Amino acid sequence: MAGGWAKDGAEQEQMESTLDDAVRRARSQLPSGESLDVCEECGDPIPEARRKAIPGVRLCVVCQSELDKKQSAYSGYNRRGSKDSQLR
Repeated sequence: MAGGWAKDGAEQEQMESTLDDAVRRARSQLPSGESLDVCEECGDPIPEARRKAIPGVRLCVVCQSELDKKQSAYSGYNRRGSKDSQLR
């Protein structure tokens, strides 16, 4: 139910657009190509099992965990809330 100047279905379009952006961003961060033998960040060896499990892996588990923590702070979602939620 759209209101004001928004057309019908605008909320659904906004949600789908946000989801599409998140999927596009996640896919762009997937590794590709040949896996490295050593971590490009710290130089530690990358275990063969990890290289086989994730083709194109470039970081060891420790460095990848640190990168994931930094990236989790980013949120591409609109968290401002709707006018209705602010009135409650």
